[in-house]
Amino acid sequence: QVQLVESGGGLVQPGGSLKLSCAASGRNVANIYDMSWYRQAPGKQRELGELVAESTGDGNLLYSDSVRGRFIISRDNDKNTVSLQMSSLKPEDTAVYYCRTRLYGNLGPIYWGQGTRVTVSS
Repeated sequence: QVQLVESGGGLVQPGGSLKLSCAASGRNVANIYDMSWYRQAPGKQRELGELVAESTGDGNLLYSDSVRGRFIISRDNDKNTVSLQMSSLKPEDTAVYYCRTRLYGNLGPIYWGQGTRVTVSS
């Protein structure tokens, strides 16, 4: 079992920056394989949202085309955290951002955080 808690969302003006953080806890944190950030419109199913960025189990960093060059994902395995530094924010980045992790490997169980809302508006 793993629990994920996100923080750092809020209201920001277009062109601004925001940093999201996700902390993992629980008896299986040592088995975390990948950690990623998804986003979804409020009220919609998070599992159908957009994969924004991922720190893969084999050490790669992946980004969606919509955020590449503007967002940076970083992971601290010692602290069991993953963060998402978002820059040059656009109104279309407005969404609920979810932290997600998978245990053991590519077919392992998946856990989600509760989400943190990001609103980009002037």
